Amino acid sequence: MPEHISIRFYAELNDFLAPGQRGHEISLELTQPRSVKDLVESIGIPHPEIDLVLVNGNPVRLDHLLQDSVNISVYPLFRSLDISPIQHCQPERPLEPGFVLDVHLGRLAAYLRMLGFDAQYRNDYEDETLADISSSCDRILLSCDRQLLMRKKVSFGYFVRTREPLRQLQEVLSRFDLTNLIKPFTRCMQCNGKTHAVKKSEIEGQLPAETKKYYNKFFQCEDCKKIYWEGSHYFKMQQMISGLNDGSSSV
Repeated sequence: MPEHISIRFYAELNDFLAPGQRGHEISLELTQPRSVKDLVESIGIPHPEIDLVLVNGNPVRLDHLLQDSVNISVYPLFRSLDISPIQHCQPERPLEPGFVLDVHLGRLAAYLRMLGFDAQYRNDYEDETLADISSSCDRILLSCDRQLLMRKKVSFGYFVRTREPLRQLQEVLSRFDLTNLIKPFTRCMQCNGKTHAVKKSEIEGQLPAETKKYYNKFFQCEDCKKIYWEGSHYFKMQQMISGLNDGSSSV
């Protein structure tokens, strides 16, 4: 005989639900034992989005097996409330987060690199490769693909809601509380390598004539050797960074 369960999702987890399900208990029949992970993902919510699950008021892991009639409450990451004594579903995030991004998020990858974050990206990565990189390197997988985030090997991940790159950047900064970790222009926007100051005399032969004439301060990527200088585009990016917190940034 089927068991009846009720499940409710809180805060931004409701983004994944149909309008009529948001903010309400969802009633389901349990015809056979299944894990919490299997159940929530059958409803459409990737497991990396979930930080706390209560079954009849008690915290459980995502692999907890549901067999009886129960009430389930599912929560995302708590930002302003410390629930550290309670069992979390997610592993502890690295202190200096690194990211890997799916093929749809190239501009976001460049913006993260501009702010100094380690953001691995290629436009030919297959889903299996992205999941492997996230798992083996403890990188946070940023994706617009729910099914990719539902892969079992993915521990750290986030579904990027908006489709406008600058708003995506603001969304990721807020989600992972990264504002205090910003180190602008310390990574190459092209390849993700670290940059360092370089003497003009060392790279003068690689500079356009106008750049050589008007600029004296230069930086170079340690990996791809791309050269950067503080031209008009640099100051435009500075303005964009300054406006991130007040929402006034524009591309």
